[in-house]
Amino acid sequence: MVEKSKTFQIIGHFVMILLCVFCLFPFLLLIVSSFTDEQVLIREGYSIVPRAFSLDAYEYIFANAETIFRAYGTTIMVTVIGTVANLLLTTLFAYPLSRKDLPHRNVWSFIVFFTMLFNGGLVPTYIMWTQYFHIRNTYAALIVPTLMMGAFYVIMMRTNLSQNIPEEVLEAARIDGAGEWKILVKVVLPMSLPIIATLMLLVGLSYWNDWMNGLYYLTQKKYYTIQVLLNNMLQDLQVLLTNSSAASNVDMSSMPSTSIKMAIAVVGAVPILVIYPFFQRYFVKGITIGAVKG
Repeated sequence: MVEKSKTFQIIGHFVMILLCVFCLFPFLLLIVSSFTDEQVLIREGYSIVPRAFSLDAYEYIFANAETIFRAYGTTIMVTVIGTVANLLLTTLFAYPLSRKDLPHRNVWSFIVFFTMLFNGGLVPTYIMWTQYFHIRNTYAALIVPTLMMGAFYVIMMRTNLSQNIPEEVLEAARIDGAGEWKILVKVVLPMSLPIIATLMLLVGLSYWNDWMNGLYYLTQKKYYTIQVLLNNMLQDLQVLLTNSSAASNVDMSSMPSTSIKMAIAVVGAVPILVIYPFFQRYFVKGITIGAVKG
């Protein structure tokens, strides 16, 4: 039995290592390609080992370093404010829904679930935010629309609270004289750190990677986030390449177009990859908590 257990562990570790390699290989190839000379990429294709090291792609991206760093600052600000606001609203909505004594609880739950399936569409949403709330070319355009509070996050947190916060604990707090706000702050939130950290990571990723709101609601570059800026840079590069192919007197062969695309992906993803390990244990615990109940 012990021998079979060791064999199973060895096979399991081998399979997990193999899966990790499959997951890491594309990203490693992405990083290496961003540091590879454009002509080598075109002539010899992609390689896990850079055959000709080049910083041309990053020189192109950081040609206007001030704009890049301002976009990074805007992204960090929007991500922090948006994540905090999202967690606040999600918690204030999910906690009452997790309580069985909430009046009309099923009605409120249905309303939340309904928004996961149906919405008003892009045009009415755009008209509402621009003509009635006037968020065009403001930082609110990057925070409020579509990302302020998601029904999925509310349902996820409500389920976690209802399954992992014993009613006896809440009742004991009431007997001790605690009100609803004190129960939420002193009892519920400390017991919900895994799910809060999980939602913090998910929401933070949504804000960091979002470029659609910038595409819809922003025209002034001073409000651009790093994703919006990089997306516009990629579109400008595509326009240059298209026009150069149409104009015979324009030579764009020296432009590192392929490596620029790789470098843009690296610039947008690296900060999140640096932060993720600090939240990983909470993320895994928050996802799996409640799956096995004693």
